[in-house]
Amino acid sequence: MADEQTDDRVYRVVLNDEEQYSIWAADRDLPAGWHAEGTEGTRQECLDRIEEVWTDLRPASLRRRMEQATA
Repeated sequence: MADEQTDDRVYRVVLNDEEQYSIWAADRDLPAGWHAEGTEGTRQECLDRIEEVWTDLRPASLRRRMEQATA
């Protein structure tokens, strides 16, 4: 991976069906099962966005099961 201080690539925030987030180089095709969240920018901007929106790290399927168990 490129040195963060000289990394001038554009990244995008991506997420999967389990609502798990990651970053991906914007010039690369997304891997199967992942789609763009809408944010693009520097690596740090994308990581900051993930920190802002990904407040519950449990996979979506686990959150749904836990909600059903308490209902």
